[in-house]
Amino acid sequence: MSSTSRAWIVAASVGAVEALKDQGFCRWNYTVRSMQQHGKNSLRSSAVVSRKVRGEKAAKQSEESVRKVMYLSCCWGPY
Repeated sequence: MSSTSRAWIVAASVGAVEALKDQGFCRWNYTVRSMQQHGKNSLRSSAVVSRKVRGEKAAKQSEESVRKVMYLSCCWGPY
């Protein structure tokens, strides 16, 4: 998205909030709190996904290590 289109989106958003504010339906505090909450929720969900991916990688690595140990002990174990 180009910076010009972003500027238009921001300007339209500010205009809409100001229009609603004049009518008494919306306040900046609500808008800011809502945006902060949305940001926090997005960060939390991405952190959960990141932890899940790391957990899956660790599980795969440990499974591969066990598999290697079992192979080596079966093939090269004491006879």
